[in-house]
Amino acid sequence: MSLTEQIQRDTKEAMKSRDRTRVAALRMLSSALKNSEIEAGHPLGEEEQRAVLRRQLKQREESADAFNKAGRREQAEREAAEAEIVRGYLPAPMSGEELERIVGRAVEETGASSMKDMGAVMGRAMALAEGRAEGRELSALVRSRLQQ
Repeated sequence: MSLTEQIQRDTKEAMKSRDRTRVAALRMLSSALKNSEIEAGHPLGEEEQRAVLRRQLKQREESADAFNKAGRREQAEREAAEAEIVRGYLPAPMSGEELERIVGRAVEETGASSMKDMGAVMGRAMALAEGRAEGRELSALVRSRLQQ
């Protein structure tokens, strides 16, 4: 079952149970996926769907942070709740040890020896992570590894 089908099925279940927060979040995800599909001009593959969900997650987290800073707790809590719902459709993030192994493998495979090679290492590390790691986390690890 694709992510889109799963989200549609879960939306129906949330509507039956009258879970307004979940319904709103799932409708937002459905809309984002449909808009991305229209922009792409073709049905989205699973990795493309996950990329859309990652963008939505990042937006929700940034919004929650902005609302917290503005002292708007209710909106911040709503955004955080939506972020948790989105997170449920994404693969679990990698542990620190897994990230270290990926960075080490990427450095080895690219033959990197200095900061000049950071782009190549990052490209390989992101491919190895298969969307389960944040770019900023990998970037920090790659940078520290190449500066040694």
